[in-house]
Amino acid sequence: MDQRFWDRHAETLPKEDIREIQLRRLREVVERVYTNVGFYNTKLKALGLHPSDISSLSDLVRLPFTTKADIRSNYPFGLLATPKNQVVEVHMSSGTTGVPTPNFLTLKDVDNWSEVSARSLTAAGLTREDVFQITPSLGLFTGGFGFFYGARRIGAFIVPTGAGNTKRQVEIMRELGTTSISAIASYLNRLTEVAHEMGVDPARDLGVRRAIIGSEPFSEEFRARMSKTWAMDIYDIPGMTETYGPGMGIDCYLHDGLHIWEDHYLIEVVDPKTGEPVTKSEERGELVVTTLTKDAMPLLRYRTGDITYLYDDGECECGRTHRRIGRISGRVDDMIKFRGVNFWPSYIESLILRHPDLSEEYVLEVTSQSGLDEMILKVESKRMLDPSERRRLENELKETINKHFYFTPTVMVVDPKTLPRVEVGKAKRFVDKRVR
Repeated sequence: MDQRFWDRHAETLPKEDIREIQLRRLREVVERVYTNVGFYNTKLKALGLHPSDISSLSDLVRLPFTTKADIRSNYPFGLLATPKNQVVEVHMSSGTTGVPTPNFLTLKDVDNWSEVSARSLTAAGLTREDVFQITPSLGLFTGGFGFFYGARRIGAFIVPTGAGNTKRQVEIMRELGTTSISAIASYLNRLTEVAHEMGVDPARDLGVRRAIIGSEPFSEEFRARMSKTWAMDIYDIPGMTETYGPGMGIDCYLHDGLHIWEDHYLIEVVDPKTGEPVTKSEERGELVVTTLTKDAMPLLRYRTGDITYLYDDGECECGRTHRRIGRISGRVDDMIKFRGVNFWPSYIESLILRHPDLSEEYVLEVTSQSGLDEMILKVESKRMLDPSERRRLENELKETINKHFYFTPTVMVVDPKTLPRVEVGKAKRFVDKRVR
């Protein structure tokens, strides 16, 4: 078997074959939800649509969007397309409303998820010779299970440590000879910090040569810094609860966009405000996903909230023919609006990490003083600094940010290990204290 491909035939299908598969599966999924899911039946009838009206992929835009609010308002079983007794597993994420976003799985779903995850992990270089340490939680959160199912199908040696207990994680890497890990981006940073506290040099003392990172956006500067610190290659894996979890795609060894498995997912990028498809390659918008093979809970035109762009439809040099999207830059609802400028926290991270004396730990806080928005950026230094060094770094970072965004925040360079750490879950980099 070619170690770069899990299923070379499926991953290198001619474009016209992929489109034929997509149309067939789209028609099947519309028929299924029209027949079995009251929510979609009502929506489609309100639009005057019948499954037989879907005759080409261009008809996709006639279908209704599905939102996270739709999923939550139909919690728990309102979007099930199969009998409840066929469900063998559930994962879910919670949000600010307190109502979970569920993902029900049948045995067919587990098989599909294992397959797309195996494709993704193999594209990242994972083989049955690897010792693969899974640091995301193995519970209701989909992250750990997505990696587990794919690695199990490949036949890798799985070390399912789950989240937290970071010192023990590093010890296990050394004891068992871990060669590959999966992690949330901010937790990879925490692993690095704890390893150094233990006197462990990740590049010299550990054999981890591959990290597959998901769940949080991270900058190319973060990737470069962590790659150097660990002497490893870092891959970006997209996924969300609603689409199974990690495994819907991957960036290959060329690290030039994310391959989305188009025989399982039909993707669009739309204007977040109007919902209209973007018209140009590399024009940023909101990722919309129609699941083509989900059994228990298929979704039509799911608005993910993730910001990305479509590559042109050309073949990647790696040989895969499935269309690529740009790496996720942020979420629609995480975009910071400050003094007329719109941006995502990951953009600030990329500027911070251009300064070698600054660490990956930062918090961006926006307040409102006397009707005027003010921004405070707190970022840790990598070592203790004297007052003159601190002022120099603060001024340099102010100038860097002003050059890119045309505003100047208050910058506070603080001592190492000053800002709060997250052992489990995502790091909170942005705090909005403005009164609405």
